[in-house]
Parts: sequence; structure tokens; C-alpha cells
Amino acid sequence: MAAALVVAALLAGCGGTRPEAPPQAPVAPLPPARVDPVVPPVKIGLALGGGAAKGFAHIGVIKMLEANGFKPEVVAGTSAGSVVGALYASGMDPFQLQEHAVSLDEASIRDVRLFSGGLVQGLALQDYVNEQVGKRPIERMRKPFAAVATRLETGERTVFVRGNTGQAVRASSSVPGVFEPVTIGSYQYVDGGVVSPVPVDAARELGADFVIAVDISSKARGRRPDGMLGIVNQSIAIMGQRLGEQELTRADVVIRPNVLDYGSADFTRRNQAILEGEKAALAALPQIREQVRKLQAQRLAQAREKQARADAAKAALAAPATVACEDDGWRWNPLKKKDEACGERR
Repeated sequence: MAAALVVAALLAGCGGTRPEAPPQAPVAPLPPARVDPVVPPVKIGLALGGGAAKGFAHIGVIKMLEANGFKPEVVAGTSAGSVVGALYASGMDPFQLQEHAVSLDEASIRDVRLFSGGLVQGLALQDYVNEQVGKRPIERMRKPFAAVATRLETGERTVFVRGNTGQAVRASSSVPGVFEPVTIGSYQYVDGGVVSPVPVDAARELGADFVIAVDISSKARGRRPDGMLGIVNQSIAIMGQRLGEQELTRADVVIRPNVLDYGSADFTRRNQAILEGEKAALAALPQIREQVRKLQAQRLAQAREKQARADAAKAALAAPATVACEDDGWRWNPLKKKDEACGERR
């Protein structure tokens, strides 16, 4: 009987109901992952200065920039810088530029006219540039391009961004006293180095966010220049030196190849000039990387702030509107219905 009672007690315990598990608190949904706004890459612009035969250094700078992932999207040039800039903007890569530089015959771009006092006409340079760029006008270049010249009648800076490419380069390169002034329309134009030795502002006007300036201009350093072209170039450099210094402060990075001792008409040192351009650009790469990184980070921070403001405005619009209620007498007037949006009044 005792065993039977034990078995009965066990069966009674098994038949009982299980205790219910305590209710679990609802799990809050995870907030959506924050996605950074898309910020376009920094648009790099080149400002290539004037300096006659020293302009071959521009090619070395372009070679080193592209080899390290910095591909300029817009190009502005003055004088020799406009020649290199036009060829580069037409779609030539740095190695093609170097091939053309090595094979360039100086005599093919120097057309002296005796009856004009021995000045270079400049038409040969114009034809050479137009041939190299496939006779494309400035507005049809692969990259936005500007050639800077000086209007002779007023001394104003003129930026050519459309029209005959070779003619604009010829105007930009017409060193006073060496080249004949170039007539375009009803005005005459001379070398852009008189008013803008390194065209930083022109590169900005083309839409560059970040301007790399290449300064190869002659400086008055107490030395006597060699030859007529050297004298004229140094005279122009002295006239435009103060303006050039002011404009260079508006560049993000300034590269100065070590070609100041090169003669303005010394085409025999073109390979050394290219090498000096490479060396100067290589030395400037850490600064360029850091400045581009800072600019990109600043633009990302601004985009995030703008997105946060937009999200806050959107959330405010989505929130239920608070209805301002006034006592319309529904408590005392049984014929008047209560405004349900206002809720109970106390």
C-alpha cells in the first residue's frame, strides 16, 4: 500500500501544469547603419608658368604626378606653359609629351621676319601647336584648357578658353621685343607673363578645387642674363614678379624645378629640364598627398553636416503635429461636440 501511495503521488506531480516562463522584454530594433554621403574626388588643376626653354620642366612634373596617382583634370598655361598645357590637354600622356619634346626642332617654330626688325612672327609656333592637337579648338580639348595672354592696348589679363588653340598659345607666348604682337579681333596680345607669370587664378576659373602651380620664371638674383631673349625674359619677370608672388599665394602647392640657371633659349638642356621637373615634383608629393587628404576630409565633414541637417528636417516633418486647443465651450454646451484631437481637458 505504501508503494502504491508513492506511485500515485509521483503521477499526480507529473500531471501538474509547468510554471510559465517570465515574459521577455521586446528587443528594440537596431538603428539603420549610417551611410556616409558620396563626396566627389578633388578636382586637381595645373597652373604652368612661363619660362621659354625652361618649360620642358613642366613635362617632368606631369610625368611624376600621374605616376603617383595625381591626374590633373584642368590645365592653365602662360607662355611656355601654354605650349605644354595645350598638348597635354589635347590628350597626350606624359611620355608622348616627352617624345615630342625630344624630337622638337627649334627652327621649326621660329619664323624670323627681317622687315619687322628681326622679330619672330609666331605663325610657325601657331601651326605647330594646331598640328599637334589635331586642329581642335580649345573648347574641344580632352581636358579644360586656358591660355593666358596680355591685351596690349589695356594691359588686361586675357584668358582664352575657346577658339583657335594655336593662335591662343601664340598670343600667350609672344614675348615683347622678340615676337610680334598677335592680332585677334580688334586687339593685339603679348606674353601672358606680363600680368600672370603662373596662371593660378585661371586654373581656379576652370573649376579646379586644388591647384598645383609650377613656377619656372626667371628671378632677378643679381646676375646678368645671357643674350637678348634672356634680357627680355628677365625684364618681364621683374615686371610681373610682384603680381606673380601674389597669385602664387592662392595655389595649394607650388613646385619650383631647379632650372633658374638654364638659358631661356637653351633647347640643348631639355632632357635635364625634364629631369629637374621630375625631381621637384617627387619632393612635393608628400605635401600634395597631405593637402589633398585634408581637403577631402573637410569636404566629407561638410557633407555629413549637411546630411544631418536634412535628416533632422525630415524627422521634424514626419513627427505628429501638436494641435493647439482652445476652450471652445464644449464642456458647458451639450449641443457642441468635443474636438477629439485636443484630448481630454482637466
